[in-house]
Amino acid sequence: MIDLQQLRTARGVDLTAWPPRYDTAYLPSDKEEYWLPELECAGEAERSEIVFGKLTNQIRYAWERSPFYRRRWQEAGVSPDTLKSLADLARFPVIQKAEMRVAQETNPPFGDLLCIEAEEISRIHGTSGTTGRPVVFGIGRDDWDRVANAHARIMWAAGIRPHDRIIICSFFSLYVGSWGALIGGERIRAAMFPFGAGIAGQTARAVEWALTVRPTAFYGTPSYALRFAEVARDEGVNPRDFGLRILFFSGEPGAGIPSTKRLIEETFGGACIDMGSMAEMTPWMTNGECRQRTGMHLWQDIVYAEVCDPDTYKPVPFGREGTPVYTHLERTSQPMIRLASNDRTRWINAPCPCGRTYPRLPDGIYGRYDDVFIIRGKNLYPSAIEDALRGVEGFGGEFQVVISRQDSMDELLIRAEYIPAENVEDSIDVLRTTMVEKIRARLGLRPILELVPQGTLPRTEFKARRVIDDRDVYRTSVVRTK
Repeated sequence: MIDLQQLRTARGVDLTAWPPRYDTAYLPSDKEEYWLPELECAGEAERSEIVFGKLTNQIRYAWERSPFYRRRWQEAGVSPDTLKSLADLARFPVIQKAEMRVAQETNPPFGDLLCIEAEEISRIHGTSGTTGRPVVFGIGRDDWDRVANAHARIMWAAGIRPHDRIIICSFFSLYVGSWGALIGGERIRAAMFPFGAGIAGQTARAVEWALTVRPTAFYGTPSYALRFAEVARDEGVNPRDFGLRILFFSGEPGAGIPSTKRLIEETFGGACIDMGSMAEMTPWMTNGECRQRTGMHLWQDIVYAEVCDPDTYKPVPFGREGTPVYTHLERTSQPMIRLASNDRTRWINAPCPCGRTYPRLPDGIYGRYDDVFIIRGKNLYPSAIEDALRGVEGFGGEFQVVISRQDSMDELLIRAEYIPAENVEDSIDVLRTTMVEKIRARLGLRPILELVPQGTLPRTEFKARRVIDDRDVYRTSVVRTK
């Protein structure tokens, strides 16, 4: 049994209260591996008792304060009294982003999910709205402080310490990712360098500043890190010269794709750490790797995650693939309870060399169920194409997928960059054959492949967008590979 009095005395954590209270003066020594070893390394039954206590309080709080949840749960025939064990959570309905949009359109701006008075909101963030009406997040000050504490714990597990200097190369806007990295680092008492991204010429300036400030850690998206390295080389700088020892990421699957992770580590000479769940679930780092980099731990005592069948939303056994469904355990302002992510992953419950006993996502988040494109009856994901291409020597760093149609047959066109060699014609032929075979082996079908010189395809300052579905137009200028 976890000694709650010892936790309060030694770590400044009061788990007898809900929401929990955290002493902001507490900080482990630099040499300690764990922020809260009593929880992080606990046996499953011991930690589940803590998780269930938090969950019980969270469910009852939402029932009492949120008309949205009370209505949804009454329709499903459940209530706080339904929750007798962690397994009973699966009896509660999932919620989808579309429902949140409808709720906020009906009761603008926050909808009837908000569990505090509007005057108590400290931060307003939200989604970009690129695929529909933006979802607004109202976050109370106490919740924001708990997010900082949670992110500090998880960044500590990644190896970040107070002596680090962290450059944040991502947008500071409604997007909550950059802010989450910032407040987590500040809670650790690291030196934070919020450089940002998105302005013309800013990447070149980031290279210049990084050489001056000498950060030891980098936060952004994997795509942008590779862009950062590319610009550095254009400026005559070896990316290893920055001296980055840790690069941690969110926003897209790249850091969990083996070939991309390997490329980032070889490029910068630092550890590539995969993190991230959903902006709505902030603290989003609760899917987060430790310094051993064996897949993302699910920090179940902060946000409870189930990996579920994407049709029934019932939890699948360990070892199986499904979609994460997330539940806040410490949120008072706008709690998410059984929020369906529609991401694609696989979970396991095997020991990690770090000693933490959380379940893990060994392959990270490697796609979305709604990102799948179907070619000749096969389900294909962009992450699989990226993994295949990045394992080919001579690949130029960027690619684009165009789905088209000739007569009644779907075709898969992949534009991939190549690094020019001395004997260009011969090397391109060899490279084309290698790439096609790698992709065919991974996808089970042979693509049309168009090779273009390195630097031809657009780069990103944020999340990569690489798929174009254009099935009504067939690109006759492309020669089919034999």
